[in-house]
Amino acid sequence: MAKEIERRFLVKNMSFKEKSTGVLYRQGYLSTDPKTAIRVRTIGNRAFLSIKSVYDGISRLEYEYEIPYEDANEILHLCKKPIIRKYRYTIDYKGYTWEIDEFLDDNEGLVIAEIELQNEEEQFPKPGFIGEEITHDYRYLNVNLVNRPYKTW
Repeated sequence: MAKEIERRFLVKNMSFKEKSTGVLYRQGYLSTDPKTAIRVRTIGNRAFLSIKSVYDGISRLEYEYEIPYEDANEILHLCKKPIIRKYRYTIDYKGYTWEIDEFLDDNEGLVIAEIELQNEEEQFPKPGFIGEEITHDYRYLNVNLVNRPYKTW
């Protein structure tokens, strides 16, 4: 069992782009059930199948398995539309790794940063591009951006 503990924030400026190059992600959801999301994702020439549980505070269970890239492309055609496309940037800041997602298409204009933690009480430094915390605002979850894209808000 893998437990994911993360906090999520809006990004208030694009200064992170000076320190990182984005990698294109494509992801779709076979299930957008509130209790369990089943996601297929491509990252470059690699692909993954993930199962994620509902959040308990800032934690949830996550299982992820690498799958053949060709299979992922076929599965993406079975997923609920729209497919999420985004560029992910990775920034190391004072011993912590931040992942910043710049969304495309129906979610263009949305930029989210997240940090994975060892425990729910862990304190961490925030880079200058970090804005409002959205950890508990589930509209911003990728699975929910399929059902209600950012441009429709």
